[in-house]
Amino acid sequence: MLNVLIVEDDPMVAELNKKYLQMIPGFKLVGQVKDGEAALHFIHDNPVSLLLLDVFMPKLNGLELLQHIRISYPTIDIIMVTAACDSENIQSALRLGVIDYIVKPFTFKRFRTALITYQERIRLLNSTESLDQKQLDHRIFAKTVEKSNTLPKGIEPDTLQQVRDMLHDYQTDFAMSDLVASSNLSRISLKKYIDYLEDIGELESYLTHLSVGRPVRIYSFKH
Repeated sequence: MLNVLIVEDDPMVAELNKKYLQMIPGFKLVGQVKDGEAALHFIHDNPVSLLLLDVFMPKLNGLELLQHIRISYPTIDIIMVTAACDSENIQSALRLGVIDYIVKPFTFKRFRTALITYQERIRLLNSTESLDQKQLDHRIFAKTVEKSNTLPKGIEPDTLQQVRDMLHDYQTDFAMSDLVASSNLSRISLKKYIDYLEDIGELESYLTHLSVGRPVRIYSFKH
């Protein structure tokens, strides 16, 4: 579970961040503060993995807070959620190491993409000591939002994301029978998406022989 602190002085936006965050498994809201100074006090006393951070705030603004965090709390990650869309603020945030930048007003889809991408990156980096170029390109640096016309025929982007979300609930290896029980897709449709994820290198599989019956194919996230 990833601990999240919302740093936002607008109560309506803060409530929206909270609502959206609660709709995404794997994240826990541990606090909500209105300015950078309060955020520093909270971080000092509580474990935090991720900040959802605004730029324009009283006392200590988002970029000033970022500078303090990079010096004193370098393991905390930051996603900016802000109305600051000028190139100067964006460049400053990027140079200070933010992992994503969401401009208000934003949609749940964009918010969810940022959180899921971050979640996948943390899971990947925690699961292995080294990464090859293909893993870096597919899972971290060159990851892009897939469009319908760039996917193979029969693979829909929304359904693909749904399958990915379902797979992230599995901390150990799994079989097709495990997935079918928790999916609203048919076994044939689900197998098509699993095969695609294996083809692009996100999954790998092997056959295992049970005491009785035919061999079973087991899947796992590729490390």
